This record gives sequence, structure tokens and C-alpha cells, in this order.
Amino acid sequence: MKAIQVTRAGGPEVLTYTDVPDPQLTPGGALVRQLAIGVNFVEVYQRSGLYNLALPAILGSEGAGIVTAVAPGVTEVAVGDLVAYSGVTATYAETVVAPAGRLVKVPAGLDAEAGAAAMLQGMTAHSLSHSTYPLATGETALIHAGAGGVGLLLIQMAKRLGARVITTVSTPAKADLARAVGADHVILYTETDFRAEVMGITDGRGVQVVYDSVGRTTFDQSLASLAPRGYLVLFGQSSGPVPPQAPQILITGSYFLTRPSLQHYTATRGDLLWRANDVLGWVADGSLKLHIHDRFPLSDASEAHRQLESRATTGKLLLVP
Repeated sequence: MKAIQVTRAGGPEVLTYTDVPDPQLTPGGALVRQLAIGVNFVEVYQRSGLYNLALPAILGSEGAGIVTAVAPGVTEVAVGDLVAYSGVTATYAETVVAPAGRLVKVPAGLDAEAGAAAMLQGMTAHSLSHSTYPLATGETALIHAGAGGVGLLLIQMAKRLGARVITTVSTPAKADLARAVGADHVILYTETDFRAEVMGITDGRGVQVVYDSVGRTTFDQSLASLAPRGYLVLFGQSSGPVPPQAPQILITGSYFLTRPSLQHYTATRGDLLWRANDVLGWVADGSLKLHIHDRFPLSDASEAHRQLESRATTGKLLLVP
């Protein structure tokens, strides 16, 4: 089969479209012919060497497709099911073998592209807003990168929970996207100091939580935007990793700092189904809007990575085998 393989860390040019052996069905597994594959920043971190990855490797952790075979005893899915998945390795390929317990059936009315676009970023937004810091009615959240894949979904979920949303974006076009999904206040961080804006909006009180996927360039001002006993939820590092910090910095507001990983919030089948079924169900009934920025042939994965790293994209990027 065709797949995207990495043999050395580096830029997008190290993504090689090549022939690799077909995956073999394993106990407890299902064979899936992929129809759509999600592109996420975690693959950029892996490709660049920021996250350790045993090489050579096929990238990818998310997708959707048709089950073509199941191992004996598998009951979660059946041949012919349209399924979506996150937390499955080596998905930058035409076919993948996945643990059946990681597969979720796509609801009627949704296609594979919707399934692939919703899973990782949708469940990330769900875990952040419902578990890492469970938002409550009347609270205020600051969401960075509000026009990104997670950002657009997180804004919508925060509004579902009754929160007020402040978000940061880099361009007027991205600001329009964030407003369209419900953001109450949009800050162009390229033109103004977002911390000063946040304090003005909150009458100097600060926000209960900052959801920060940017990292190095926003960390200090994110912390300074918090109300006392507020939470800084650092779930990405698109600008680079945050330098080492002394725990003493938290004492100025008795702040909480956490670095969540989705794998710990979907570790059980029950948690996975709760989050995935919520997300896919909301997409199916129209109450959660997906924004797919672009689709690329699997062979053009390197271009997808270039665009993602350029910060010119909004919403989701997909690869199509």
C-alpha cells in the first residue's frame, strides 16, 4: 500500500510517499480502508523531532474509513461499518489496523470526512471544556488560536456550557470566523496586547481559564490574564515549547497549571464513547459546526504540513488516500 513515511527528523520535505507492506490483522483489531485522514500539530512535532518517534515511522493518529476485516471475537465493529478513530497509529496510509476498542461508528448522515475532521480536535475541545477545566455558566474563558481546528470547536463548546468567550486570532478574516461560531470578544494579537484587552473586558478581574495551544510566545501573558485561582491549560506549543519555569511563579494568583494529553482523557472505552458520541452527535444534528480548510491527496502530505505550520490555515486539514 501507499503511505507517508519518515526516516529522519526534519521539515516537511522528509515526508516520503512510498510503498510499504500491507498491515496485518492483529488479535482484537480491525482492518480499515481509509477514506479521510486528519492532519494535526502532533504530527508536526513528531516529524520535526520535537516529540520522540522511533524511525522509520508512518505518521498519523486520526482518520475514518470502512472496516474490511475484523479479528475473531471483535464485537465493537463489523465489516462494512463506517468508523472514525483517534489515538490510532500510522494513519497516513491507505489502510490501517486499529484496536477495535478505539473505533467509533460514524452516525447516519455524516461522511468519512466529517468523522476524520471531528475526532481528535473535537474530543480535545470536549476534554478541555468538560474535564480539564469544566466550564460553568457565567465564567469567562480565554481561548488562543480561536480560528484553528481546536479553537473553533472549543469556542462552540464553551458557549454550549454558558461561558463567555474571549479569543485571540492573527487576522481580521480569522476574527470573522471566530465570531461566526459564537466568540463574544475577539482580539487581534498582532495589533494589540491581549493581556491588556482581557483585563479591560473583565474589568481587571481576569479570566477563570486560559486554553493555550500556542506555548512559548503566549505563556507569560496567559498566566497574567488569569483571575486568582485560575487555570492555565497548556495543550499545545505551535510557537515552540515553554522554557522551564519555577513553580513559584504560580503563587502570585494561586494559579493552576496543567499540560493535558487527550490519551489520558480517552483511556477507557467509556470515556472515548462519551466524548466521541457527543462530538459526532452534535455535528450530525447541526449544533456543532466543522470547518474543513482544505483537502490534499495523501501524496501531498508535505504541503499540508507546510500550510499548517504557516498558520495560514483555519479549521481542519485532511489527507485523502
